[in-house]
Amino acid sequence: MTDTNQTSPLKVSFDAKRAIEFARSELFERTFKEGMAMVEETAAYLDGPGRAASKRLSRAAALAYAGESMRLTTRLMQVASWLLVQRAVRDGEIQLAEASSEKYRLISREPQPTTSFAGSDELPEALKALIIRGGAIFERVRRLDETMYEQGAHEPANAVTTQMARLTEAFMR
Repeated sequence: MTDTNQTSPLKVSFDAKRAIEFARSELFERTFKEGMAMVEETAAYLDGPGRAASKRLSRAAALAYAGESMRLTTRLMQVASWLLVQRAVRDGEIQLAEASSEKYRLISREPQPTTSFAGSDELPEALKALIIRGGAIFERVRRLDETMYEQGAHEPANAVTTQMARLTEAFMR
């Protein structure tokens, strides 16, 4: 058991001024609108034309459709959640320290999968385009999260030290 007064190696430091300025910026507004529009566009596609298109796919492609659409919606929900938290910070509804906690961070999530499902080459072009655009906005927001909240946004993170600290914390639970 460790002393709770000690500083945790996983304790995230951040540039509060930079984070607040970003949440009030035009860049944030554009990113927010783009992210939310992407969520709506994806939902409309998956509930409408995508559903109809998926019924015409081979079994392997239908399974790929299900897997890829789940990945896409999961990433977009993470983006939407992060953007809503930043807006809540801007509006004074949540403290910046809470917004920087691990549960609201994209940086703590697994990187985007690079492997595709069997049958992915048969997916409808519209879904493929949404996957590419959804991945791009996820990566942009992930980089914003990393820039705003990781290592004070000034010093580069040491990947080995970070992983060792995570392992240590996991085994101490």
